[in-house]
Amino acid sequence: MAEVLSARSTQHAALRVLVLNSGSSSLKFRVYDIQVPSFSQQSSLHQSTTSSHPSLSTVVSGAVTGIGHRALLQVSGKTEREERPIRHHGDAARWMFEQIDRTSIRAVGHRVVHGGERFTQPARITDSVVAELERLSELAPLHNPPSLAVIEAARAVFGHVVPMVAVFDTAFHAAMPATGSDYALPTDLAARHHIRRYGFHGIAHAALAGTYAAITGQPLDRLRLITLQLGNGCSAAAIRGGRSVDTSMGMTPLEGLVMGTRSGDIDPSVVAYLSRQEGVKPETVEQWLNERSGLLGVSGLSNDVRELLKAEQDGHRRAARALDLFCYRVRKYIGAYLAVLDGADAVIFGGGIGERAPVVRDRICTGMAWCGLVLDPSLNETANEPQQGQMLKISADSASLPAYVIGVDEEAIIARETVNCLTPAE
Repeated sequence: MAEVLSARSTQHAALRVLVLNSGSSSLKFRVYDIQVPSFSQQSSLHQSTTSSHPSLSTVVSGAVTGIGHRALLQVSGKTEREERPIRHHGDAARWMFEQIDRTSIRAVGHRVVHGGERFTQPARITDSVVAELERLSELAPLHNPPSLAVIEAARAVFGHVVPMVAVFDTAFHAAMPATGSDYALPTDLAARHHIRRYGFHGIAHAALAGTYAAITGQPLDRLRLITLQLGNGCSAAAIRGGRSVDTSMGMTPLEGLVMGTRSGDIDPSVVAYLSRQEGVKPETVEQWLNERSGLLGVSGLSNDVRELLKAEQDGHRRAARALDLFCYRVRKYIGAYLAVLDGADAVIFGGGIGERAPVVRDRICTGMAWCGLVLDPSLNETANEPQQGQMLKISADSASLPAYVIGVDEEAIIARETVNCLTPAE
């Protein structure tokens, strides 16, 4: 096929795009039919989409979860769920390819967590791009390697016939002002080693902001929003005028909120201290902070909020402590970002925890009436698992700072950005 997608040649036909969204232990996939011309005018992740709704429809979707153990495959339209041992993301991708009609795919979009300083826009995947992503893997060791494994598996299946695009979580935060992106390090040292706060979950934060603007009919460039992407990985973002001005994750996805297995904010001296005290290399301590900390480390039980809530009800003190830390840290960042934005027009919850844990949302917002953030108990309790692109109000009518839950649609944004990258401007 042609090196780029031609809007003119496909203006009366749908373009079929496969989206592959790699997580640390999962692989979500979705096949869309998309009208190409409707995407040629979409904005980039630097300024998320507002009121325009491109024409796209889902052909098939699904996910492989539990990668690294006995994984589970779910595919839309199928009631049965399959299980098999899956060692890594490359195996998961090959299993997934068995489920779809590969012959109809015209383009593939991949979510990649870390784009560093080079990739501030979606990029057509080439050998040189893959090599650069491999060099960036040390900055996102839990995420970039899985994405690369899926990219390699897809290239093995499609070869060079089907173009592929990498869409980066860091891109949405790439234009943060220096006050949000810089660390207080010696300037020459930071520049020499490309040390800065890159931010992550950018695709999700862009989706939350864009969906809110589209549904409310308010111009995105006039809004101040605090978005909360809460899942196994968690981050907050302060968004002004559709652009990220600050976010909780930093040079790597380790900084910020308490997460499923990541510590979030911690004194950097802890790394050297534990290295000396435990007689291990700093890399080992870093691994502990990424894989053995957070909700799992504090509770000693699980990184799953559902299990911790049940354990808390049964009197498990460490589970209660983990949940308290989790909610406190989110509330702390909401307060900080209200200061950064000089107030906000809305607080928006997304992600697996943000969309499915009313109790956690209530605990985060408790005590925030001082800034006008007050939840309606009934609305909050019933706002559970919104559909992708759906927005549910959870704040009281009297609240001056409204709160919403939005079903994050990362795959739709990846599909749009993929087509934008491959379609030449008219």
